[in-house]
This record gives sequence, structure tokens and C-alpha cells, in this order.
Amino acid sequence: MTFEELKEKAHRLPTEPGVYLMHDKSGTVIYVGKAKVLRNRVSQYFADLASHTLKTRRMVSNIDSFETIFAATELDALLLENTLIKKYKPKYNILLKDDKGYPFIRIEAGAYPRLTVANRREQDGARYFGPYGGRGTANHAIRLLSETFLLPSCSRRFPRDIGKERPCLQLDMGKCCGVCTGKISEEEYDRLIAQCQQVLEGKSEELSAQLQEQMEQAAEDMEFERAAVFRDRIRAIERLRQSRIAVVTGGADTDALAFALRGSRACIVRLSYRSGILVDRTSVLLDGLDEGDAADALESFIQQYYTKLSWAPKLVCLSHALEEPELVEEYLTSLRGTKCALLFPQKGEKRREVQLALDNAALELAEAEDLEQRTGKTLQLLQQMLGLPEPPRRMESFDISNTMGSDPVASMVVFQNGKPLKSAYKKFKIKTAQGGDDYGSMAEVIGRRLDRALAGDESFLPLPDIFLIDGGAGQAQIALEQLRQRGLELAIPVYGMVKDDHHRTRALVTAEGQEFGIAATPAVFALLGRLQEEVHRFAIEYHRSLRGKRMRRSSLNGIPGLGEAREKKLLRRFGTVRAVAAASVEELSSVLPGPVAQAVYDHFKEKQS
Repeated sequence: MTFEELKEKAHRLPTEPGVYLMHDKSGTVIYVGKAKVLRNRVSQYFADLASHTLKTRRMVSNIDSFETIFAATELDALLLENTLIKKYKPKYNILLKDDKGYPFIRIEAGAYPRLTVANRREQDGARYFGPYGGRGTANHAIRLLSETFLLPSCSRRFPRDIGKERPCLQLDMGKCCGVCTGKISEEEYDRLIAQCQQVLEGKSEELSAQLQEQMEQAAEDMEFERAAVFRDRIRAIERLRQSRIAVVTGGADTDALAFALRGSRACIVRLSYRSGILVDRTSVLLDGLDEGDAADALESFIQQYYTKLSWAPKLVCLSHALEEPELVEEYLTSLRGTKCALLFPQKGEKRREVQLALDNAALELAEAEDLEQRTGKTLQLLQQMLGLPEPPRRMESFDISNTMGSDPVASMVVFQNGKPLKSAYKKFKIKTAQGGDDYGSMAEVIGRRLDRALAGDESFLPLPDIFLIDGGAGQAQIALEQLRQRGLELAIPVYGMVKDDHHRTRALVTAEGQEFGIAATPAVFALLGRLQEEVHRFAIEYHRSLRGKRMRRSSLNGIPGLGEAREKKLLRRFGTVRAVAAASVEELSSVLPGPVAQAVYDHFKEKQS
């Protein structure tokens, strides 16, 4: 459609709420938006182009057609917009590029509950605290809490395993309360869990005061050993506070969101406050924006971030006003279950919280620019060292992993501008190469990777600027031959990564055996070292996961009535095959039908005998 035809079509739209989808000439959805009044909103794109941001002008220039979907209410339109953005990932919508989750700490329901990491809140009776900035942070918090309150970290399940086996070394080292011995009652254990919950809720000061009273009372009663337990716990809680265990708490009172710009790169920072104390920080970098995109970027962040969490804070303070704050408030309230308010503060404490978020965003942008410059120089050094026509912005590395020829797999990792691009990583099961044939495995993997790209598979595009193969000249020759068979030998240079005695990449080698030493160039040495470690880690992890699944299948193989779905349920419930083998028929029946539970029980009893 011509520009005038698009403009005329927009003017014919109804004055109803809804969602609009912009398409380019290929029919691809390039933008999804919502509107309180479809006619007014869509018409704006085709009038007074000079008032649009650069990003919007670029988008409008690529529109060939559009379609609309009516919605009953504005909130329905916003929910539909979220769904369609997630489905189409349009080029001109502001998308949070990282795909990491924001997990919670979960305290199980039932007797002797454990602390675990959960990807999302469930309606399962458990208690959830978070969200955390990542699984590493959540696991670190659980580890600190377990050490402080002497919670068991083994795979045993209680009360099932009380008194069944000898206590482990953790009890002897004073790092576990010893539930397995039967000396800790369920009531005492529940008190420890309640104290963990107080810390996760940001009430560590209140807990310390309670324990101080109990310590003094125990001392008055001449129960000095008990008083010493309280004293040690108070000290441990103080260490927790110093190590900022409250990096994520049971839901912040306030989130401060700020948008900052440096050139065409933007940063959004979220600071989370609990009882007036800063407890967490999240940031995302976005490219190709200008100051006029601030409100749109913040609204996109709010929708995508909190939708992923299925949760919202009580108050969100913003550095820039939104176009439709009431609608976003309504949406966040629906996530929270109780009132959530948006605020655009101009002064006072809330404005200072937003200003701190702005300062953090500005610092993040400066650091990103500095890192980009240093990485650019490193890639230029690598270019000069290898005599490449351009710096290798996109590098792909491959590695093979197997155990004595069994469960062979391969990994492909991608570094974009010197940083891991995990969304482009690939895992391969070796299908044709036999046993421990690393050369055959590498030939298969490189061939499959190239064929998928040549067939137009977008998940394997674009092709890289360089192939880096874990191995020497022989492995590089294998990769080069696969490129040659497809007429690509001149398009992608290939090098093997030669390791030293410490398993660090010391040189790159061509298929012809020419070596390029990198140890004398620290920046290049460090970059390729990270790449080599990452591809090796990724291959090993995939291999171990497949080998573990095979071993579990072999342990449970042949049990009547136990299919793959029931096997997964069983392992989710008990964690390990060893725990399944130790379970009673009654415990197994909580997951499986009675006859199947009996068959599983008999299977392991027969093995033991």
C-alpha cells in the first residue's frame, strides 16, 4: 500500500480500543501497539512525521500494511498487546533482549520444608520470596541462610529418612542441625524456618532483637549452652546483613525505574526498596533510541519485566511520565492482586530514589561504552594478528564431548562483540559419527550448522566472521573441508584453538599448521580464553545431562506401568533415583497409582537383595 492509502485506511478505523499490527512488504510483523482509540492512534503515524522519534520514522517508512484487532476494554488491549509482542517479537518494539528468568526463593509446604529456587510463583501452598536478579543470587541466599540456621543441605527427605542412615560430615562440622538424628523436633525445625522467613522479609533487626531477649532469658535461667546458641545465631544474622542477604526480599515496597540515554544507547535501571532500604538492582541496555522514546521504553519494561514475574510492587516511581499511567496501574494491580500505584515524583524522598536510579543508569552507560571501546580494540588486535579484512565481531566456537565414546555431543557458542550471545548457542547430539571419532563428529556438526544456515533457518543466521574450533590443525582442516564443500571456504576463516599444559588457549592454528601465538597479547589471550572455557563448559554440561538421563532411565527401565511421564513425576518428587529406591510404598503412592508404586518398590527391593 502507498503512504496515502495507509493514511486513508487509518482514518476509516473505528473509535474503539484495540491492538494494531504493522507489516512490512514481506508480511512480517514489525510493530505491535495498543490504542484507546484506534483511529486516533494509528492515524498519528501517518501525519506530522517530523514530530516522531527517529525509531518511529524508520518504522513508518517500512510499513506496507497494517491490521487491527478490536478489544472490549483498554486493559484487554494491553493484555493482547503483551501476548502479540511475545509471539512475534517485532523489530521496532522495545524488547528486553536478555532471556534470563527472575527466580524466587520457595519455602515448601508440609513437614520439614526445604528452601529451593523456583522460576515462578505457583498456587501450591508454598511461600515465595523475591524476585531475585538471577538463579546464582537466589542460590547464594539459600546457602547463606542454610549456614546461618544450620538447615540440612543433603538430599534426604524428612521425616522419611530420620534415623535411617548415619549423619553426614555436615553435622560433625557443626554446619547442620541434625534433623536426620531425630533430636530436632518438627516444631523446632519450623522455628528455624520461621526465622529464615523473617530475614527474607527484611525483618532481620526484629529477629535479632527477639533472639537477644531469648539469649538473656536463657542466661538468667543458667542455660548457658542454649544462650550460646542464640548468641551465635545473632552474630550469624549480623553477618548476613553485612553480606546483604536481603538482595531480594519478599517483595519491595517501592520500585524506582529510570531511563537514561547516552548517544543512541539507553539504559533502564530498577532499584527495589524495602522499608526504605535499597535491597536490589536490575538493569537493561537498549540500542537505537532517543529521548522521545523514554516513556515507551519504561512502559515496555514494566509490561515485560513484571509480566515475567507475575508480580508487582506496591509503588512504582518513574523518571519519566507515561502516556497512559492509569491503564498501566490497572495492569500492575491485576498482577499484584492488591492496589499498585505509579508515581512521577518531582521532589522529596521518592524523587531522590528515582535520581539514584538515574545515576546508576548513567554509570551503567558509561561502563558499557568503556567496555565496548576496550573490546573493540581487542578485536582490532585479533584482526591485525590474523590478517583479517575486518575485526571478527561475531565468533563461533565448537567443541566435542563424550565419555569413552558414549553419549557424544557437540556445543556451539557465539560471542558477539566480545560478549557471550547465549540466545544463539546450539547443542548437537552426534548422529552419524561412531564411538569417539572426534574428527567425524566435528565434520557432522559443522556440516549440519552450515546446511541449516544455507536452508534459511534464521536461528542459524547470520554466518560468523570466524570459526574457532577446540583442537589443533586437524580439527581446523575438518571444518575448512565442510566450508569448501559448500563453497564458503573464502567466506569464513577457520582456526584451531591450541591449548597449553594448563588447558588454556595459547595459540590459534590454521588448517595448514601455521600458528599465531596469543599469550604475548593479554587482551586477546583473555578473550579467547573465555571463549574456549565457555564452549568447553557448554559441551560438558550437555553431555553430563544426557548421560545422567540415560543412567536414570537404565535404573528405572523395565518397571511395569512406569512410562516417561510417570518417571518424570517420580524424580520431581524425590529428586534422585537413590531417594526413589529408599521410599516406601505409601510415599511412592503419593505420586504413582498403587500397582505401579508397588512395582517400583519391588523392583528396588529385588535389586538390593
